[in-house]
Amino acid sequence: MGILNVTPDSFSDGGCFDSLPEAIDQAARMVAAGADLLDIGGESTRPGAGEVSEEVELERVVPVIEGLRSRFDCGLSIDTSKPGVMQAAVAAGATMINDVCALQADGAVETAAQLDVPVCLMHMQGRPRTMQREPTYADVTAAVREFLGSRMRACVDAGIPEDALLVDPGFGFGKTVEHNLQLLRDLDRIAMLGAPVLVGLSRKSMIGALLDRPVEQRLHASVALALLAAQKGASIVRVHDVGPTVDALRIWEAVDRREGDRERIIDG
Repeated sequence: MGILNVTPDSFSDGGCFDSLPEAIDQAARMVAAGADLLDIGGESTRPGAGEVSEEVELERVVPVIEGLRSRFDCGLSIDTSKPGVMQAAVAAGATMINDVCALQADGAVETAAQLDVPVCLMHMQGRPRTMQREPTYADVTAAVREFLGSRMRACVDAGIPEDALLVDPGFGFGKTVEHNLQLLRDLDRIAMLGAPVLVGLSRKSMIGALLDRPVEQRLHASVALALLAAQKGASIVRVHDVGPTVDALRIWEAVDRREGDRERIIDG
């Protein structure tokens, strides 16, 4: 999954692709590099980020989704927590909802059920503005599993088919470096929930903390984390640097003969 932030303030690429021509060009590069899915976001969820209005988010994402849908034959995911944005994005051509709030906003789960597209549910402790203020867990893996399982049940009760659900443990969303490392070690336990696991570790601050690297020097570590996540059970890796990540995963797939598994996930 290639990341396409059409925002001025995302932590890694804010302001780089927030015009329609720049967004289309970046999407073309990612598709050419091997992206199966593109995740379009119009509101930053970096630590400390403020909220934007639904109107602003719609202005950012809908033209981009329409432009991508007319040009590329790949899955398009809308990264949002707002029911109105979900509805408009799917109408514009989005084929998946990626919600960092796991459909907890008022009306979100009902809207997703009506839209009848796959949904990724993510775990986050707190909100983006406050989530990194001393997050604590007795057992981070158990807490994340319990939350995601509960949200899956709520979605099924609301009419979303279980096989339309994906889960994301939310690396960096209300977690310390050690929490993130423990979740990665235990990722196979998250996969035991039965839903495909989506993982976003690309360029995250944990890399900076572990290696003392600025954002623009986190490529190699990001690829390593994506590969480790796939080996531990992730079905989708959400990345900024599509080409190098695809190369690493294709080598692993060739060794482990995993290509058929990846195609089954992408094709549903």
